[in-house]
Amino acid sequence: MTHPRTTERPRARRMARRLAGALAALALMAASALVAYRDSLEQGMAQLQAESNHRLDLFASAVEGMVKRTEHVPATVQLHPDIVALLRGPTTPARTAAASAYLRRLNAHVGGLAVFTLNDRGVVVASSNRDHPDDSRIGNDVAFRPYFLEALAGRVGRHFAIGVDGKTPGYFVSHPIHDGAHVIGVAAIKISLQPIDQTWDMVGAPALLADANRVVIHSSRADWRYTSLVPSTLEQRVEQQLTRLYDDMRIAQFPLVPELDPQRERQQIGEELVLTRPLDGMDWRVMLFLNLKDVRHAALMQAAMSAVAAAFVALLVLVLVQARRIQRQRQEARRMLESANADLESKVAARTQDLLDANAHLKHEVREREQAEQSLRDAQAELVHAAKMAMMGQLAAGITHELTQPLGAIRTLSGNAEEFMRRGQLDPVASNLSIIGRLTEQMGNIIQPLKAFARKSEPQLSRTDIGQTVSNALFLYGLRMRKMQVAVVNDCAPGTVHAWCDGNRLEQVLINLIGNALDAMAASPAPRLVLRAGTAPHAAGGTPWTWVTVEDNGSGLSPKAREQLFEPFFTTKAPGAGLGLGLAISRDIVRGFGGEIQVADSPDGGTCFRLQIPADGPRTT
Repeated sequence: MTHPRTTERPRARRMARRLAGALAALALMAASALVAYRDSLEQGMAQLQAESNHRLDLFASAVEGMVKRTEHVPATVQLHPDIVALLRGPTTPARTAAASAYLRRLNAHVGGLAVFTLNDRGVVVASSNRDHPDDSRIGNDVAFRPYFLEALAGRVGRHFAIGVDGKTPGYFVSHPIHDGAHVIGVAAIKISLQPIDQTWDMVGAPALLADANRVVIHSSRADWRYTSLVPSTLEQRVEQQLTRLYDDMRIAQFPLVPELDPQRERQQIGEELVLTRPLDGMDWRVMLFLNLKDVRHAALMQAAMSAVAAAFVALLVLVLVQARRIQRQRQEARRMLESANADLESKVAARTQDLLDANAHLKHEVREREQAEQSLRDAQAELVHAAKMAMMGQLAAGITHELTQPLGAIRTLSGNAEEFMRRGQLDPVASNLSIIGRLTEQMGNIIQPLKAFARKSEPQLSRTDIGQTVSNALFLYGLRMRKMQVAVVNDCAPGTVHAWCDGNRLEQVLINLIGNALDAMAASPAPRLVLRAGTAPHAAGGTPWTWVTVEDNGSGLSPKAREQLFEPFFTTKAPGAGLGLGLAISRDIVRGFGGEIQVADSPDGGTCFRLQIPADGPRTT
């Protein structure tokens, strides 16, 4: 006998070897994927940068060309005699008009936003927009602007600013106006940045322009404009307020601050590759934001392919090892299979015989159950008919009273007819016979519902007029309700509401419910019986329901009585007044229609029974 420990040790060694092999395969896959991902990501970023550098250089050249195209204009302003005469003074309306007219013609030729001249105190004395009341600039003191201070010091001034009057952003270029060795004024031009909007598509990605203060002055994205690429110092904020470069606009922080470094030509921030180019002679920077999503996706695909290749190699090794192992196991399994097959055949034969015996026994039980169900249906039908016959006995007195009066009238009229015939008076005879015919028809109308109610028949479901069925049930209690002086409210008009049921059996249910209601109102001083009917949608979206309610103002039901109300042989009546089967049979009849019967308290203090029956039969296709 083999000891358990001798079998557990080889098994443990095999498990350890398998685990080591699996870990080695996973390590190979992970290493291959990581190396492939890094190489592919770096190559993709290098290729993306190479493709974008060309577009970025073209864009920077285009911006430089648009802005610098008119930089020379302020240097030519001092050559015109009207400008020099205006600055030498005194300033007169005529000289202002002549100088402004020249500036207007010059600006129309070069296409700037405005060309204007300032005196040595920084006050605008002539402007190409002199005739524009919203942006005339005449009389504005802009001595605080850096471009004025630079030009007044004899240098060319360049910087971005938002206009004081028109609130329009632009690039200002200024040049000193000399009178000999002295600077007597400043000429300036405001260049629009609007044409840059037409070149954003050239770069094919979000981009921005930042000025010397590292504030975004123009961008392809509106939410980036007038944001600071670097946190502003207190001195910078004070200087911006003094020079009013950005007017009163609040400069918010750029979304990528502090990760973004405007000085670096290439930097990666999250999923963005940021390329930066300075603009020659302007101290501006163009920054391009490239999304690395596609590059990362390609790198991940390359890593996945490398991992798959490594997994294929590991799988190939595993297949070769497993092939040898399977060959050995197959021979052993063949021997075990032959032994198990012989054992299985003997078990199958025994099991087959057991199944045949069980099947025969089951067929016998099915036949007995079918016979029991048929006996139950027959007993139920007999019980329903017996209940109807019991109800017939209770209604016999009322029917007898209804027939007594017509029979007496017929006896009298027939005797009178014989006398009139002996006398030869035929007209009274015909009148009496006509009256006898009407009375006979009236007796038939009284007997016909009773005959239909008493007939023993199998349930036949069909489209039933609820109003007519309610009328038949009320008719059978007509004498009793008149004696009790019951106020009947019947809202069930014939022909208005229909249900899918057996009309004769539904009439039996209504007779039982109306009889119970009359018994409950026996001691009521003002008995009132209310019958209503209608339709309601099915909660699950199926066939609509037809509902019928029988409501009284009698003594009502206690909670305990309501719990046992539909139990066979349970009754709230006096001993001998009922068997307690009426409601149980009524519930079975309604459930046979596919419906339900419910009981609730009436608002008048009595009881309300609600029948719920399918409104239509099953649909046929």
